Amino acid sequence: MANAKDILKKNMSQQNYDKLVVLDNEKLFNFVADAIKLTNPASVFVCTDKPEDMQYIRELAIKTGEEKKLKTKGHTYHFDGYSDQGRDKSVTKYLLTKGSKLEPVLSHVEKSEGLNELNSFFKDSMVGREMIVCFFCLGPTNSEFSISCAQITDSPYVAHSESILYRWGYEQFKKVGTGSNFFRFMHTEGELEGGVSKNKEKRRIYIDVEDDIVYSVNTQYAGNTVGLKKLALRLTINKASKEGWLAEHMFVMGAHGPNGRITYFTGAFPSACGKTSTAMISGQTIIGDDIAYLRKIDGKIKCVNVEKGVFGIIQDVNPDNDPAIYKALTDPGEVIFSNVLIKDGKPYWLGMGQELPKDGVNHSGQWQAGNKDANGDEITASHKNARYTLNISELANRDPRIDDSEGVEVGGIIYGGRDSDTWVPIEQALNWTEGIISKGASIESETTAATLGKEGVRTFNIMANMDFLPLPMGKYIQNNLDFANDIENPAPIFSVNYFLRNKEGKYLNGILDKKVWILWAELRVNGDVDAIKTPTGWIPKYEDLVKLFNNNLKKDYTKESYEQQFTTRIQEQLAKIDRIEKIYEENADTPKLVFKTFNAIKARLKDA
Repeated sequence: MANAKDILKKNMSQQNYDKLVVLDNEKLFNFVADAIKLTNPASVFVCTDKPEDMQYIRELAIKTGEEKKLKTKGHTYHFDGYSDQGRDKSVTKYLLTKGSKLEPVLSHVEKSEGLNELNSFFKDSMVGREMIVCFFCLGPTNSEFSISCAQITDSPYVAHSESILYRWGYEQFKKVGTGSNFFRFMHTEGELEGGVSKNKEKRRIYIDVEDDIVYSVNTQYAGNTVGLKKLALRLTINKASKEGWLAEHMFVMGAHGPNGRITYFTGAFPSACGKTSTAMISGQTIIGDDIAYLRKIDGKIKCVNVEKGVFGIIQDVNPDNDPAIYKALTDPGEVIFSNVLIKDGKPYWLGMGQELPKDGVNHSGQWQAGNKDANGDEITASHKNARYTLNISELANRDPRIDDSEGVEVGGIIYGGRDSDTWVPIEQALNWTEGIISKGASIESETTAATLGKEGVRTFNIMANMDFLPLPMGKYIQNNLDFANDIENPAPIFSVNYFLRNKEGKYLNGILDKKVWILWAELRVNGDVDAIKTPTGWIPKYEDLVKLFNNNLKKDYTKESYEQQFTTRIQEQLAKIDRIEKIYEENADTPKLVFKTFNAIKARLKDA
């Protein structure tokens, strides 16, 4: 039987073979050789860190029609299939050997059964196409945070997206040497019809946390196919759990305080709850908008942005609310638009701050206002989950430490959800334990168009990470609690809520008010302001918010607004704790400290 190198040499050009074998990694050779035997590609391209290799990927995306050029230099657009517009949770599952333990609510399939199914879908899937082998690094290169990755795909759109979102990792991969400490990703878009994945009933996204590999088949939407994003997050949470650090669904941003001071915050929010817009608050600086690794270094909590780009929801990005992103989306530069409306070589999206054309081309094909789908629902000009992909270096508000290999010190941690009636706009937990349990482990949020399914349903979402957990919730909570054990002054933990409403359903906050909440947290972390103690945490004093609103938003902040926003809603808080407790009562491994903490908060609420 031919060994891996023989298979590679037979199926690759000498140039591409040489690029691969210099990496001197038997596990990598077997990965690529097995993929070649299974998918039977017409050719194989190995992408190094050289600019000409990345340029080849960009041109291939245009040549295959997966992307098309727009009028603005460097801008392209891509359409996913009509039923391929969000993360498909129904077919995203873990591959587990018999006897492995996982939360009952987390989907999984027996490994041998799942692999047999995948092999049947991958079989000959790349006939007539070029297989692309790419290398990327999660986290900055040459860092304690670095994780090397190898990606196989037949989609130049996927490879192009990853080249924007992640640091190139071919040279970094050489440091893996003969070892096996790297992540693997294998994707095929499958049979195409009209340029999009055809066999949606055979769509599968399977994650093997035991062997650090992700499989994705018969899909193009980046949330299902860009393996290094939320799919890799499952692998890193598992890895971090074993090694004593944290991989979290968090932004990293610099809040700018008095006298040039910068305090770095991480923050976890479910999709479409204000996460990216918080990372992009005007006057502040962004390191990353989605995923962070946190490690304890020299007695401090340090973190990095796993990515170097943004795969963001484009709806409501406009020059008033998101000036830095809007400028990057309208200036020349490398940007991929997906599932927006295209008219005369220009992209249009919902909430962009201008009137949209009445016709054009979108993910549904030729479109005009009033079009309906097969269910009779309106087809909007741009999909609600339409996206943009760009490099953070394109943003004027990028932080100078975005690639710091040592990471930045975490000054504060923020948890937010979509909550109409319970949490106040901002509150500091009384201590680390209450922050983790009553803030992070108690997030609830209304569902949005970012996942396939019904919108507007209030769902529990532990640390905004529920969809990505590869281990039991109790273990995950304990990991977070234990993380601060040997830290003398762990970062304060805050909750935020931008979606509080009055009884008439009107939002109590403006879109830009989040700047005040974050700047108050910056002052609080540094001991510059006092706060009022409530049964659930520390809230701002009215007079401090008046100054912040006036100085930063040129806005008068009334006592009436303060009282509406920061009144402790005792019955709603008690009801929320009851809902969350019931979830944890169903999990035998929930730490007893969770219930002890909830009981203490409930007692304080009842006393109040």
